[in-house]
Amino acid sequence: MSNHAYESAAALRPHRSAPVAVRDLATRFALRPAAGAQMPEALASDGVSVDSSDVRRGELFVALPGFTRHGAEFAPEAVAAGAIAVVTDEAGADMVRASCPQTPVLIVADPRAVAGPLAAEVYHHPAERLTTTAVTGTNGKTTTSYFNDAILTAHLGGCMVAGTVELRVGGLAIESPRTTVEAPVLQRMMALAVEEGVGAASLEASSHAIVLHRLSGTVVDVAGFTNLQRDHLDFHKTMEAYLDAKARLFTPEYARRGVVCVDDQWGRRLADRIERAGLIPVDRLRAYPADRADGSEAAPADWWVSDAAVSMTDSATTFVLHGPGSERIEASCPLPGLVNVQNAALALVMSMRAGVPADTAVAALARAHNIPGRMQRITQRDGTRGLCIVDFAHTPDAMELALKAVRQITPGRLIVVFGSDGDRDRGKRPMLGEVAARLADVLIVTDENPRSEDPQSIRDAVLAGVRSVRPDLADVEEITTRRGDAVRRGVEICGPEDTVIVTGKGHEPFQEVAGEFIRYNDAPVMREAAEAAWGSVTPA
Repeated sequence: MSNHAYESAAALRPHRSAPVAVRDLATRFALRPAAGAQMPEALASDGVSVDSSDVRRGELFVALPGFTRHGAEFAPEAVAAGAIAVVTDEAGADMVRASCPQTPVLIVADPRAVAGPLAAEVYHHPAERLTTTAVTGTNGKTTTSYFNDAILTAHLGGCMVAGTVELRVGGLAIESPRTTVEAPVLQRMMALAVEEGVGAASLEASSHAIVLHRLSGTVVDVAGFTNLQRDHLDFHKTMEAYLDAKARLFTPEYARRGVVCVDDQWGRRLADRIERAGLIPVDRLRAYPADRADGSEAAPADWWVSDAAVSMTDSATTFVLHGPGSERIEASCPLPGLVNVQNAALALVMSMRAGVPADTAVAALARAHNIPGRMQRITQRDGTRGLCIVDFAHTPDAMELALKAVRQITPGRLIVVFGSDGDRDRGKRPMLGEVAARLADVLIVTDENPRSEDPQSIRDAVLAGVRSVRPDLADVEEITTRRGDAVRRGVEICGPEDTVIVTGKGHEPFQEVAGEFIRYNDAPVMREAAEAAWGSVTPA
């Protein structure tokens, strides 16, 4: 592994990539030269980008039609940076001809759909030389992908990670701009992984990314599904459309096989759909008990979990994973709660289906703790200090699962610091308040990312849900200043038998307020508050 320092995703490129003739690419992907465009015979590309600020000399610039502006508007910047040709649609071609008349232009009906396959060809199909997994679902993607990372690293000596928290090739990491990066960035990261001798890639696949072709050109060895819960309805509009987006991952275009958690109706529907289509093999996994609290029957499954037990001492959860035939695997998840058992069991089955021996997977899983913003322990209970946790739970279902998980390891009061996002699904705000009021003892309501909305209106909607359970707002505080003040207040009132959990932002490195991105992360704020309250804090 070389010791390069990378400051942005733009630098996560292979250092050597054999150029591919542009004429061959045009033939392979039915790219039509624009009328009058000059296409030199020797023109060859060694890279692809969809971001004009991300172009390097000798690369193709794929100009995408956007929601508000067309990428072709930025062709002059891309050409100045060294782009040798532009791939775009008819509308974009007209713009490029007007601004960059000497630049070769290739036309395709849907440049977004071709960007990934084009990049895969230019970077010589790196995914085919890696063991690859991709996780989708509303909640649990990041946790499961980090479990996969730990297991694949133990098996193959190194793993690339591309997800919500970071972009990482071996020991080289930067903050991730989104859950799933644009297709050319993913392809060149995998090419760098191959070049650096990293043997695997653990990916997160958001529903937006699947719809927007960010995974096009990549076929993973195993795709996994966690669950589907209310989220992103501002984009998908209905839960059915949301499921349709997830289902695309479980086709031969994107995956060789799948593992689907069937603990909710959406997982069961997805597994049924995959099996009916018969396009890829699928394993059904049930992580929740057969005697379900809601009285419903547990779904049939190829793999299932039993004997899940949470340790009050180390906040871990042991469980038994049963498989086809008489397979029985005793495992330990380093995080509390059934929701994390689901993530852990999914990672185990995905990894084994990717070729990892069961004993290797189990040992690596037990060590995969303190995932950024996912049940991340800032302090451990020790008789003097309370338990302090940061978690990304930002949907009603995720909040319920998180609070139930933490309740199991809390002998005293459960304190939750939370809010809700602006410019997103407004319907979930009172639902979050209702869940918190029902399951926690003390509530501290604050801001997450207000974005363009009035923070008070968001808090009022959350508090309306709280009042549906606690009309008198007993043991409820509203912090109207900075989010950090709410985190500090939670730690301040946390006794040695108590737990304080801060939800909603998790790993996020910024808070978005009125168009500004303010550097902020819950974990260091909570750690500083704990040190102020109890003295030096050793990472949990």
